[in-house]
Amino acid sequence: MSKYNDVKNELLVNPQKWLVTGAAGFIGSNLVEVLLGLNQIVIGLDNYSTGYKLNIERALAGVTADQQKNFTMFEGDIRDFDTCINACKGVDYVLNEAALGSVPRSVKDPISSNANNVDGFINMALAGRDAGIKRFVYASSSSVYGDSIVSPKGEEDVGNPLSPYAVTKKVNELYADVFSKLYGIQIIGLRYFNVFGRRQDPNGAYAAVIPRWISTLLKGESCIVYGDGLTSRDFCYVQNVVQANILAACTPYRDDFLVAYNVICGDETNLNQLYDYIRV
Repeated sequence: MSKYNDVKNELLVNPQKWLVTGAAGFIGSNLVEVLLGLNQIVIGLDNYSTGYKLNIERALAGVTADQQKNFTMFEGDIRDFDTCINACKGVDYVLNEAALGSVPRSVKDPISSNANNVDGFINMALAGRDAGIKRFVYASSSSVYGDSIVSPKGEEDVGNPLSPYAVTKKVNELYADVFSKLYGIQIIGLRYFNVFGRRQDPNGAYAAVIPRWISTLLKGESCIVYGDGLTSRDFCYVQNVVQANILAACTPYRDDFLVAYNVICGDETNLNQLYDYIRV
């Protein structure tokens, strides 16, 4: 935590201008709140296809009135290049959280997943390049490990994708590597593993297990556990993801940085254990 504290103290002394795409989403709104709390100038961009204005309202409620003045929210779509160009003007760091998540959604509608996650990614990365940003940090995913049977998974253990969503994230990483070599963009990917925390939507067909189970139990209903419940995951709290984004943006750049880094808790929890934790 000492490195993170050092970075936060430096940001308090020397505020920067940040663009958070997907700002109205679960992770994006948490990033907005923490950055504003560090007295940063923050631009939010979202088309509200999966994010909520209420998330922005709650993020702003968590900071002071003066800090709220440092925030500007734009409604726009990263699939539109001109929107990306305008959003990047004068920005120091881009945190690209905008995407269509969910493996099942991508199986149902691969065209939309590709348009948002690949075309939108390219637009944002090139808009950032043209704006002369200092660094571009983007959300990748543990789904890039695909059919790899290695456990625990190191960054080099990527397998073959098993869904259209996984393909889009692997393509992001390929573009990131090429763009950094061709254009000199400082670009870092973060492979999120089962992120959970406040403002995560418990509703809808693609809700993650933790908010869905919490919502179910609060209603006095029974949770459904498929199979024997021994399937395990690495669940990572959203504030760890916020920390990873800020460190990825601000850590002095080196030529030997990896294309993408795991963002994990570092421990496995099976579904039976998870259910026991939640119901308490």
